[in-house]
Amino acid sequence: MCRHLAYLGPPVSLASLVLDPPHSLYRQSWAPSDMRGGGSVNADGFGIGWYVNDEPVRYRRSVPIWADESLPGLAASIRASAVLAAVRNGTVGSPLNESAVGPFVKGQWLFSHNGLIAGWPGSVSKLAEALPVNELLTLDAPMDSALLWALIRNRLSTGAPTADAVASVVREVAAAAPDSRLNVLLTDGEQIVATTWTHSLWVRQTADSVAVSSEPWTTEGWEELPDHSLLVATKSTLAVTPLMEGRQCSH
Repeated sequence: MCRHLAYLGPPVSLASLVLDPPHSLYRQSWAPSDMRGGGSVNADGFGIGWYVNDEPVRYRRSVPIWADESLPGLAASIRASAVLAAVRNGTVGSPLNESAVGPFVKGQWLFSHNGLIAGWPGSVSKLAEALPVNELLTLDAPMDSALLWALIRNRLSTGAPTADAVASVVREVAAAAPDSRLNVLLTDGEQIVATTWTHSLWVRQTADSVAVSSEPWTTEGWEELPDHSLLVATKSTLAVTPLMEGRQCSH
């Protein structure tokens, strides 16, 4: 599958999140520790999104993150207080070009999906029918992650609260396509909304920051989120709730 992270807090360099830590996203691209059967190497592209004057900026490549010789200098020179980044292990049959690499962007939102929709595309054709035709015709890429993002942003456009939009879409996709892997990250620069659905996700909170990552990039301060959970966080708040009845989450 993929590995991804999100961060909110005091401005830091992109390199300090993505490249420099001992188990950084860079290292996770070729030496992940908890893919749970979803592949072994994340070499099908990478992307980093951050905010400048409250507007999202994105840098994506279809090459492995270790193959981009310009990235170290770029990442060291840019500081941001809100970041979402991902490295990709493409699902068989999905595009291998830049359009398929997260994060996806729309308005203020940056979005990433770690996983797959089982039985794609037939399993979710009924859900896709509920989208406006122009949304289907302008998907970022002909792939499951792009449809998942279209479903969520369509729910957001109706005025649904962010957490409700994400949770409801994840539940509906999981019901239509059992055995899907649906870890998502969504941020508008002020909050992070994330789900765990089969794949791992960890959180680290400090007095003035929060970080969420598929795998901890340092050895201290991280807590693993329960499977089938919804996380909603800001720089100073954090809440984790179950996505399935009968499960309990606490933080």
